[in-house]
Amino acid sequence: MIPEPGEGFVRLSPLKLLLDPVKAVAQFVVPLVIALVGISRSDTKFWPIIFPLVVLGPLVLGALPWLTTHYRLTGTQIQVRSGILNKKTSTAPLDRVRSVDLEASLLHRILGLQKVQIGTGVDDDRITLDALAAADAQALRTTLLTRRAVAEQQAAPAAVGQNDDLSFDQPDQPIAPPPPPAAPAVPLANIDWSWLRFAPFSLGRLVLLFGGLGVLSQFADDLPIWNEETATSAWQWLTQFAVAAIVLVLSVSALALWLVVSVAGYVLQWWGFRLVREHGSLHLTSGLVTTRSISVEEAKVRGVEMTEPVLLRLVGGAELSTLATGVEDGVTQVLPPCPRGVAVAVGEAVLERPGPLTGRLVEHGPKARRRAWFRQLRNALDVIVLLAVAWWWFDLTWWWLAVIGAALLALGAAAGEASYRHLGHDLAGDHLVAGGGTFARIRTVLETDGIIGWVVSQSWWQRRVGLVDLTATTAAGTERVLVRDVRLDVAVALADRATPGLLTDFVDRV
Repeated sequence: MIPEPGEGFVRLSPLKLLLDPVKAVAQFVVPLVIALVGISRSDTKFWPIIFPLVVLGPLVLGALPWLTTHYRLTGTQIQVRSGILNKKTSTAPLDRVRSVDLEASLLHRILGLQKVQIGTGVDDDRITLDALAAADAQALRTTLLTRRAVAEQQAAPAAVGQNDDLSFDQPDQPIAPPPPPAAPAVPLANIDWSWLRFAPFSLGRLVLLFGGLGVLSQFADDLPIWNEETATSAWQWLTQFAVAAIVLVLSVSALALWLVVSVAGYVLQWWGFRLVREHGSLHLTSGLVTTRSISVEEAKVRGVEMTEPVLLRLVGGAELSTLATGVEDGVTQVLPPCPRGVAVAVGEAVLERPGPLTGRLVEHGPKARRRAWFRQLRNALDVIVLLAVAWWWFDLTWWWLAVIGAALLALGAAAGEASYRHLGHDLAGDHLVAGGGTFARIRTVLETDGIIGWVVSQSWWQRRVGLVDLTATTAAGTERVLVRDVRLDVAVALADRATPGLLTDFVDRV
């Protein structure tokens, strides 16, 4: 059970005594194997001393966190104490709690535990309780989010009273009534397994696949089947067939492997996905092996970002993230790859305003198009020059370089045109909308109230054609929203309309 306000400090779940030793052994498994191998080759007279230390050491170290970690709730804050020699007390005022995230690995779930991470929005540090019983973790999350609302409501009249003229004989301010019961959770999105069709078109898991191939390559030389004789015989067997057939088989095999990896990764990450609005926060739950429960306070959400990677866009898919202050990394993906209509609907529900994700953007004109083409073709030429040096150094056939160079220039031209077509901006009421991206089409929507400043930058090439980059600085998301290659007068007018009065002196000089 979670402690009631005013009660003393309590420990975490006793099952943590099983969790941490297993985690400690997993972390020390490689050093343990190396140590045991070394010991086995040395004098065995030290075994009675070394073996207990090697085996029991991680178990003891794993049990210490449960013995030294305590927490409690008061009427205004949550406190966590930890440490043996260096005592540490972490405190978070309830009205500063911005997120309460729950996570459970497979081992957590077997033991019926969850890890609680409490964010205050001040910095990246979080108060972590690992581990609580699943029911206690859910109750603590609900309690913290509910009491945050109570604390904020009670703080409001106090702040008003401090701004008034006070006298000693002034009657006490009335105490704010308790808030009404929390409204039921409002569902925004749930997993639809027809969305699995988008998994192969989202290339984010290629990193995992390449990582696995990299790990395999580290051990390839040690495999008994990997030697010169085996490789030669395998190549002779393959060359008996047509080259086209070999390419076809390899392509189909690679495609089948990618389908398995992408679909399996999608299922593992987004199993049981549910996005709801409750307690003034957006609450996301998902995960098959490791479950996640993430809360983002809506008052801190300053906008959304819809991304349509090139392959995903071909099948009508998109991804959606929120831009918020006080959360880790500032960008939280709240939807898996899904139909674009779903991403638009959920984005508009978060913004509580229709239109910014679908409205037509203001085009930046032919000068911006030339800049987009020039930028991409310059990158292609840089690669061609590097390839030419390599071709000259290794004395290779030059017609291959000509073919590759023509392909790179064509790709650069396509990338330049795509980059321009994604470019644009708009001011939809109290939201700044910026379009960008090269092959992936990205539309970023930011509340104008979340803009804390503007940066107008201009390179030498941009000065020659009268264009600038306009950056809206913010505390949310990646802390910047870029409107690229726009005319100076248009940029200044856009910034002045979004934040009236902030650029008055600059507008008068333009």
